[in-house]
Amino acid sequence: MLNDDFQELFDIRRLALLVEVVEQGSVTAAAEAMMYTPSAVSQQLRKLEQEVGQPLLTRRSRGVVPTEAGQLLAGHARKIVAQMQAAQADLAELAGLKRGSLTIGTFPTLAGSFLPVVLRTFKKRNPAISLSVRSARFDELLKGLHSGAMGLCLLWDYPWNRFEDDSIRITEVFDESTVLLVSRSHPLADRDVISMEELRKESWIVRAESHPVVEVLQRSAHDAGFEPAIGFLANDYQEAQAMVSVGMGVAMVPKTAVALQHPDVKVISLGPGAPSRRVFLAQRQDKVYAPAEVAFHSTLLEVARERAADYR
Repeated sequence: MLNDDFQELFDIRRLALLVEVVEQGSVTAAAEAMMYTPSAVSQQLRKLEQEVGQPLLTRRSRGVVPTEAGQLLAGHARKIVAQMQAAQADLAELAGLKRGSLTIGTFPTLAGSFLPVVLRTFKKRNPAISLSVRSARFDELLKGLHSGAMGLCLLWDYPWNRFEDDSIRITEVFDESTVLLVSRSHPLADRDVISMEELRKESWIVRAESHPVVEVLQRSAHDAGFEPAIGFLANDYQEAQAMVSVGMGVAMVPKTAVALQHPDVKVISLGPGAPSRRVFLAQRQDKVYAPAEVAFHSTLLEVARERAADYR
């Protein structure tokens, strides 16, 4: 580690002036190139010589030449100045979204519906940004956000269990309704809207492994005065749709889950009282947001405004 005396040698502006004077062979020429006055350049070089503790330049009638110490320091200074210029260029490119990377966390239903539209728009506008997307469960996404493994995460919650974390900044993206799925041969298939009270005798297809949609069904059914009869536990929404399509039961799902709708399944509204979930973007409060994150945030909300009606 450099001690305090030697750290003072590395004033980038003075080192850059030294390099310019050595290369130009003249204080006046260097001052003109660096947009300083000759007296200002001379003053800064004298301070540099004081810090070094020995002469760096020999003055002659027709300019200056470096001493041995001056030549040595100028050689190191060229490398330092070049590195700083490269750093400035890299930062300028990053700020201009000419390079950089971004890791986004999301959950399966959004990854299969809304998010690809956002990604297509973002990549078209920012082709040099390297994008990585990770789809996972809620707790895994939150862990990745806190650890910094993900810069942004798309998450969800319901009115009875709102997400609260003071270390996380959230931005609502859209509100998504819950809909009913029935087979096209079901007696209710000709309906556009139906109430939960009319579904008390139905057999229900739900997601397995205590999936959140199970709680949505139970709350809705209890509010309507009945206990839902579970007829099939599906591993994913495509499997749930397949079982619905052949009359194994009906299902309640968030609307993004039927972005790819089975041809033998009818989607029916549960009316204004249907439970809805909030989809939101989560970012850590304590970090400085990179330009790529800011640009993705803007694109996400723009696409959401255009397509939010699709999920109501």
